[in-house]
Amino acid sequence: MLTQEIIRIKRDRGILSPQQIEQFIQGVTDNSVSEGQIAAFAMAVFLNGMERQEFVSLTKAMAHSGDVLNWDELQDKGPVLDKHSTGGVGDNVSLMLAPIVAACGGYVPMISGRGLGHTGGTLDKLDSIPGYMSTPDLQTLRRVVSTVGCAIIGQTSDLAPADRRIYATRDITATVECIPLIVASILSKKLSAGLGGLVLDVKTGSGAFADTVPMAEELAQNLVSVANECGLAASALLTDMDQPLASAAGNALEVQNAVRFLDGSHRDTRLEQITLALAAQMLVLGGISPNRQNAITLAKQSLSTGAALEVFAKMVAELGGPTDFTERMDAYLPKAGIKRDVLCKQSGVINKIATRDIGLAVVELGGGRKLASDNLDYAVGLCDLPSLGDKIAVGDRLCTIHAATDDAADRAETIIGNSIKIGQSTSLGPAILRYVEMPDIETPVQ
Repeated sequence: MLTQEIIRIKRDRGILSPQQIEQFIQGVTDNSVSEGQIAAFAMAVFLNGMERQEFVSLTKAMAHSGDVLNWDELQDKGPVLDKHSTGGVGDNVSLMLAPIVAACGGYVPMISGRGLGHTGGTLDKLDSIPGYMSTPDLQTLRRVVSTVGCAIIGQTSDLAPADRRIYATRDITATVECIPLIVASILSKKLSAGLGGLVLDVKTGSGAFADTVPMAEELAQNLVSVANECGLAASALLTDMDQPLASAAGNALEVQNAVRFLDGSHRDTRLEQITLALAAQMLVLGGISPNRQNAITLAKQSLSTGAALEVFAKMVAELGGPTDFTERMDAYLPKAGIKRDVLCKQSGVINKIATRDIGLAVVELGGGRKLASDNLDYAVGLCDLPSLGDKIAVGDRLCTIHAATDDAADRAETIIGNSIKIGQSTSLGPAILRYVEMPDIETPVQ
């Protein structure tokens, strides 16, 4: 069947067969399907949704568009586990979570992505570390996971290559916020990694793709359900993204924040709560801990003993980064030419943060992409961001901008001034809204 006929079926709200989906993904993989056709297909799915079986077929086809790993050599050593976040602002959880779980006995081959829209990407953060190989060959991946316990990398040319093309096109064609494409993209990478268990961090709020709780619940249920239908044990947490998760947003700044979390010199409260909850869920799913309470105790021990920090340091070194990175990160991480404090113009309590706009401020600074081909400035971003409920007075520092030029800093300062609201009080919701286990959904999803 012609590619345009497959697109036409979905454009006209038809249901694609597994064979038609496999044909389209094969064309994406061998480049016989053009970028324009990928964009048209993505928009048709965005507008018309997919049935559950289409979800599953698309996910499987993308997962098997390249190699699918197995970890037979780890069978008697420990479970192969991973986590995925649907993305947010200041979400550097992966940088701490993978070493924590590895220090507790898990093995974490974490296949991560680059930034999409206003959200930062884990790979972009790691690329700020000099020498770090974010896309090593499979032999290197296997070696590092087996010897260190974790490796945070991007998709190699051999793992889910169809997803890599579709992912880049979604970012620049306004088709990011599409549950079928999100589910297939996330799970195809995870299935190709040969996991034994997956925990999903589905974010909701002003800084998330799923900006409402019902949408986040729908996404979480579909992720867990499709993963299980594809043979991958999975569960999910719904977590809040109505404010930046870390007090830093920007690639090198979030790496710095992560190392300080691991070495204990600074831990943002909500970031710590969510990181430990995800670690606990992974340890329970992998059979390392009998329950969440025990798992959180193990995770905290990995931090207090320095074991998680040591794993992170070894991972960086084994993937080409400096051998003394955690001791001398300030000497290695890039620094912006301009640092500007944004000062508060009224007293009160931080009662609203337009989190998506904070992410867009980082993009404006050059820390995110407007086009898939854009080069990033890893040094720029924001640090010392406030949290909801913080008391603040006139003249206090609201945050600090790291910029390459004064014009960029001016634009970011304007965005920040419009994004952070101050009042007399605020109501704070929980960081973790709920846990999602195996659901049962039969209706089409947009």
